Amino acid sequence: MMFGFSLAYFLVILDTTVLTIALPDLRASLGGSLAGQQWAVNAYTVAFAASLLVGGAVADRYGAARIFKAGVVTFGAISLLSAAAPHLGVLVGLRALLGVAGALCTGGSLGLLPQLFPDPAARATGLWAAITGTALAAGPLLGGLLVDLYGWRAVFLLNPPLALISLLAMRRVSSPRGHRGIDWRVQALACAFLGLVAQALIGPSVLAGVAALAVLAALVPVERRSHAPALPGGLLAATWPELLAGTVANFAFSGALFVLTLLLQDTRHLDPLAAGLAFLPLTLPMTVNPLLTGRLVARYGPRPPILCGLALLASGLAGVALTDALALWLVVMGFGLSFVLPALMAGMVNSAPQGTAGTAGGVLNAFRQAGATLGVAVMGVVGRPLLAAAVLTALTCLCYAAGAWRARTAALT
Repeated sequence: MMFGFSLAYFLVILDTTVLTIALPDLRASLGGSLAGQQWAVNAYTVAFAASLLVGGAVADRYGAARIFKAGVVTFGAISLLSAAAPHLGVLVGLRALLGVAGALCTGGSLGLLPQLFPDPAARATGLWAAITGTALAAGPLLGGLLVDLYGWRAVFLLNPPLALISLLAMRRVSSPRGHRGIDWRVQALACAFLGLVAQALIGPSVLAGVAALAVLAALVPVERRSHAPALPGGLLAATWPELLAGTVANFAFSGALFVLTLLLQDTRHLDPLAAGLAFLPLTLPMTVNPLLTGRLVARYGPRPPILCGLALLASGLAGVALTDALALWLVVMGFGLSFVLPALMAGMVNSAPQGTAGTAGGVLNAFRQAGATLGVAVMGVVGRPLLAAAVLTALTCLCYAAGAWRARTAALT
């Protein structure tokens, strides 16, 4: 069972980064502008981030195992269609649908964590983060290998057979239905808001920005009056430091990955495989360290690893921006992310009320994927993007420390 669970989640997270390394080959094959390439990446993360909210709610309502299996089947089928996309516009649309399928897989998998593991604080979150870190870091390497051998379409042909194996491994897993309601108006407005914000930044488009503000103005009162809000107010008030940290960590990582990929291939003229190998120093820390981090979280709580991880991530980004020692500072970034990710999920899942693990995990992942989307959009157009991301991450570390201290003081009084 755990093999099927892990394999499907690996595929979903892998698709957030695996296409990035294939962008030059994709441009040569299908054409398109820089904005079009950004949307080839962002269509997945936009739809994924917005749909994670409803994915968690649907998993809590209809059963985590049922939603997980539906997401796996859809993910495999849409991947086949993506491999056959005739032009960039079709690929962008299919990537958006793939993001929705990925959100169903993720919502179901997070809902299954308490069922498959008796102690989410240690083993479960360590495994979850190890899968996440491995998939994020392996994306450029695996993508580079596939593109170098068979072209960008091979990136999508990898998914269907692995999705089938996952489905077969999970065929006997079942979960009870819950009683959580779903407000579809809120979910639709949240998805529209995120998409318009991304378009406003990628364009850049003043019209999209104005439309995003209009949708936000409609979303806020609807969310407040909703019988089943997508973002429960109590959860947000209790976990805003974790949500901020997750958003900025993904902003910095995904944005840096996008910028460095273009730098290595367009400026240094590395082929896709060589560019993927250049990111290998990220892989080992993000693969092995989360299991240790899970034990640290179980013993000391999530706050020390999060603070340590943010500090390392900021240092790594600054080092990449200011020096030529790329491999060294990628290792530092990898260790930073491998401390942050398990601790964030531990704090969210363990504090969630019974029956809402999927929702809590969905909220965190939605914020993280929103950060990833904005990272690709913003860092593709600003000057000195890596240094700016380092400063932002350092400020977030200070904000998280202050927020965690206030939360601890409030708990003691």
